[in-house]
Amino acid sequence: MKSSHQFDAVFLYANEAIIITNERGEIVRINPATERLFGYADEELISKRIDTLIPDRFRKAHDGHVKKYHQKPKPRAMGAGIDLFARKKDGREFPVEVSLSPCDINGTQMVIAFIIDITERKRTETQAKDYQLKLEQDVEDRTLILQEAIEKLENTKKKLDESLQKERELNQLKSRFISTASHEFRTPLATVLSSLTLVEKYIELNDTSKQEKHLTRIKKSISNLTDILNDILSVNKIDEGKIVSNPHLFNLNELLEDLTSELNLITKPGQKILLDIESSEDIEINQDPKLLSHIISNLLSNAIKFSHMETEIHVRVTDTDDDIRISIKDEGIGIPESDLENLFTRFFRSENAGQIQGTGLGLSIVNQYAELLNGNVECISKLHKGSEFILTIPKTLEA
Repeated sequence: MKSSHQFDAVFLYANEAIIITNERGEIVRINPATERLFGYADEELISKRIDTLIPDRFRKAHDGHVKKYHQKPKPRAMGAGIDLFARKKDGREFPVEVSLSPCDINGTQMVIAFIIDITERKRTETQAKDYQLKLEQDVEDRTLILQEAIEKLENTKKKLDESLQKERELNQLKSRFISTASHEFRTPLATVLSSLTLVEKYIELNDTSKQEKHLTRIKKSISNLTDILNDILSVNKIDEGKIVSNPHLFNLNELLEDLTSELNLITKPGQKILLDIESSEDIEINQDPKLLSHIISNLLSNAIKFSHMETEIHVRVTDTDDDIRISIKDEGIGIPESDLENLFTRFFRSENAGQIQGTGLGLSIVNQYAELLNGNVECISKLHKGSEFILTIPKTLEA
């Protein structure tokens, strides 16, 4: 009895429309919110078919849905993935969200429908889409301005080329940097800008899941920007002689195990980084662990980035008398033979890199760090088969 009173209280005072129908689709009971929403009095709807409240063009299909639902009744949302519309007494149509729930009333199978008018929500979504389109257009306009600025800089470089060879080389390097940086910064910045705008909208809509989705996009874009800036700063420090080796004794096994474990966290679905150290004992070397970590992290990141899902990346360590040989081999897209000779040149990117993000600085930094360790790095690659980068460094680096 108590639960019956509670149901009546909820039924009568609920803000959303509640309609109870029988197995024939006839309306048995409605609440006051239904009267307000559709403009019908109680007596006008009782014993009428539920499709009285549905636009004519949807009625035929609705009959089939009703029969199908009664065959396997269960609580669920109605019309998943499609837009639903209802019709008021005066003929006006409006978008709705409907939830269905079967119930047993005095031994008779009934269906309770909860109906919400989502007109305002749809209007807000439309405004958000319009705002996003405007934002995207603004980004395209700004990109065009940036491209025009780059073209002006390139024209200036050509004029300087005629006066002095050294200045021509310097301006060529600057032009490359501007072109690369503008391209690499543009996408993540546009993502951050559009996502921030959408987050504001979803805050108003109290849509937590979509807020989190766009916040994740922002974090990823900022991480990409940080990687680009780190590459640029590293190149600048190398040129200024600010990066020097700082050798000391450390356990190579522990360093590589930590790095592979860390990089395994950012692999693509199904990718695995496998570490194989060909030594029965832990390897102790007197080298710079910081520079070595940068090299291995960069090569592993590239292997992840340029390999497909469900592939393996093998890290194999060979201990010789005086040297350590570290091989990183992937099953990725490979590198054209014609590109191998320029692979460690600044700003160079392989012709098959396509739209994969990169500045063309990473392998140049790897090569220079290897030289600081008195070592070298080489690449063996077959197009569409994968690549192997081999780093060789002495066990002992003199300070």
